[in-house]
Formats: sequence, C-alpha cells, structure tokens
Amino acid sequence: MQTVPLKLLTVIAEAVLEERLLRDIRERGAKGYTLDNVRGEGSRGVRATEWEGKNIKVETIVDAATADKILDHLAKHYFPRYAVIAYIHDVGVVRGDKYT
Repeated sequence: MQTVPLKLLTVIAEAVLEERLLRDIRERGAKGYTLDNVRGEGSRGVRATEWEGKNIKVETIVDAATADKILDHLAKHYFPRYAVIAYIHDVGVVRGDKYT
C-alpha cells in the first residue's frame, strides 16, 4: 500500500486554551485534529490539584509547511505565556490527500 509522507504535530497545553488553540491550528491550514485529555509530569512538575486545571493533547496531520506555520504561531503567541509543548513526527499516511 502506498503512503504519503506528512507530519504528525502534537501540542500539549492547558485545557483553558482548547477553543483558542483549535481555532488557531485550523486557521493555519490543518484540516482536522484529534483531541484528548491528558496528564503527566514535565519541567513544571505534576499538576497537583484541579484548581491548576487539566491538560489537553491535540494531534493533527499536516504537510511540512503547515506544521511550520502552526509551530511559528505557537512559539510567538503561546510558549512565552502558557504551559504548552509541541513536537512533530514524520509519518506515512494512507489516503494522504485528505490531509493536504
């Protein structure tokens, strides 16, 4: 089966950012996303209480140019102010035309 090389962009952020983050990702060219509630530990430690809020994970499959647009926007508007991380993976996607 033939696959198309694309990027899987993953963003983990404070849940309070969900609506804004999803809008910004779509506005920069993502055709869709997968959203999940997540928890974990990182450089800022473990969130110990509900008051601190939950985290979300957004995953989207995009071409390299779209991934760069989204990452640039996150770096400028989110990274300095919020607990947000982002990373990309190379993926081979069946029916890749759905994502570009």
